[in-house]
Amino acid sequence: MATRTTTKPRKTTATPWGAAYTVEQLTLPQRSGEKRFASVVQLLETEKGERYVRFAYTTGGVARRGPVTLRLRDVERLRAALAEHPELAQAFGCGGGA
Repeated sequence: MATRTTTKPRKTTATPWGAAYTVEQLTLPQRSGEKRFASVVQLLETEKGERYVRFAYTTGGVARRGPVTLRLRDVERLRAALAEHPELAQAFGCGGGA
């Protein structure tokens, strides 16, 4: 099951285009054999209102940048979890959002 980001003070995230804040985050827990990790999809926004979608994965709670691989069943779980993340859903053209 995906988790929802709780309301916290806005933390700046570095991107190649400058600082941005996390608007919404979807965490998709995954497993391969004994390995546990999670893929993260974030909707980021700059001070000027430009939005980005960032994919990452986590191991031991630490975000890693690099290739993110989703099995087809994980893509289905991602699609279902977007129902709880309307702004991310809108960014993917799935409706919702403000």
